[in-house]
Amino acid sequence: MDIVFNAEERAFQAEVREFLEANLPPEICRRSQRFPSYVSKEQTEAWHKILYRKGWVAPSWPAEFGGTGWSVTQKFLYDEEYQAAGCPRLSPFGFNMVGPVLYTFGTAEQKDRFLPKILSGEEFWCQGYSEPGAGSDLANLQTRAVVAGNDYVVNGQKIWTSHAHHADWMFCLVRTNPNVKAQEGISFILIDMTSPGLTVKPIISIDGGHYLNEVFFDNVRVPIENRIGEENKGWTYAKFLLGHERTGIAGVSKSKSKVANLKNIAASEGSEGNRLVEDDAFRQRLSKVEVELQALEITNLRMMAAMRKGDAPGAESSLLKISGTEIEQELNELGLIVLAYYAGVDHAEAQNPDVNEPAIGPDYGVGLMTERLLRRAASIYGGSNEIQKNVIAKAVLNL
Repeated sequence: MDIVFNAEERAFQAEVREFLEANLPPEICRRSQRFPSYVSKEQTEAWHKILYRKGWVAPSWPAEFGGTGWSVTQKFLYDEEYQAAGCPRLSPFGFNMVGPVLYTFGTAEQKDRFLPKILSGEEFWCQGYSEPGAGSDLANLQTRAVVAGNDYVVNGQKIWTSHAHHADWMFCLVRTNPNVKAQEGISFILIDMTSPGLTVKPIISIDGGHYLNEVFFDNVRVPIENRIGEENKGWTYAKFLLGHERTGIAGVSKSKSKVANLKNIAASEGSEGNRLVEDDAFRQRLSKVEVELQALEITNLRMMAAMRKGDAPGAESSLLKISGTEIEQELNELGLIVLAYYAGVDHAEAQNPDVNEPAIGPDYGVGLMTERLLRRAASIYGGSNEIQKNVIAKAVLNL
C-alpha cells in the first residue's frame, strides 16, 4: 500500500491537528492522558458533542448514515492526530460495534430510532455477550429469551460488561431456541437498561477501578421489534460485530503514541549517569515491539482499504486483535521499566478530581500502573487470543 501522503492529505492532517489543539479542553486532555480508561462519562459526553458539531464523530460510518465520507488515508491521518493530541476514546460500543450492525442489518425504523442518538451521544451502549462459564465460547451462552405476546421475556446473566453502569442500552445475545445446534439458536436483541427486572452490579478490577459489571435479567420484557434481523440468526450478526470490534482493539495509533512517549521518557531518565535510551537491553526490546507495530499498521491499513470498498472485516481481524493486544501489553510493561520504583505507587486518589495533592514521582508516571493492570485483560476480552488463533487456523489456513 502506498502511504506517501500528497499535499491535499497533508493539508487535511494539518486541519485536524489545528482543530484538536483548539477545541480539546485541557482538563479532558489531562484526564485522558493519565487515566485513558477512566475518563468520566460527563467529560466523554462533552468531547463527543464537540466532535458531533464538527461532523467528525463517526469517521468509519458511511456518509449516508452520518459518517464523514473520508478516504482510508484521511481516516488513518485522523487517528494519528487524535491519539497524538491526547483525545479521550469515545465509547466503542455504539460506533464500532452496534452501529455497523444497525445500518447493515437493521430495519428502517431501527435505524431511524437508534443511529441518530448514537451519533449525537444522547445514548450510551454496552455489550451483553460474555456469561459466567462462557466468555470466549459465546455459543455456550445460557441467557434465555422466551416469546410472550409482543415481547421476549429474558432471564439470565451477563458478566464483564464494560460500562454497563453508564449505558442506556445494551446489545445482547440471547438463546431463543435451546433445541438446535448452539450457534443456530441465538438471537441479537436491544435492551433498554432501565427495564424492570434488570440489575447492574459492579466488578472492581485489579487496578481498583469500576470499569466492569455483572448484569442480571429477571423476567425482563423486551419488545420483539428490538430484535435485529431474524430470530435464531443472531450468530451471523454477532460474528459481523466481532470483526469490527477486533479491528478496533488493534489500537495502532494508541500504541504509536505510547512508543513516542516511552522514547521521550527514556531520553531523560536513567540511573548512575546513564540514560535509559542508551541501555542496549531496553533499546532492543523497544525496537522489537516498534517493528511489530509497523507490521500491524500495514495490515490494519489493508483491512481499512477493504472495508472502504464495502467488505466486512473477516477472520483476518483476529490477526489484528492478537498482535495489537500483545503489543499494547508489552508497551505497558516497558512503561513500568522506565518508571522503576515509582511504578509501584498507587495513584488511585489522583482519579478523584477533588484531590489537589501532587502525585508522588514524575507526572508522566501517573496512571501507568492503572493502565497496565486493567489492560492485562486485553488479550482476553473480545475473544481470547487463543480463540483467535483457532479462528485463523480454521478460516484462514483451512486447518
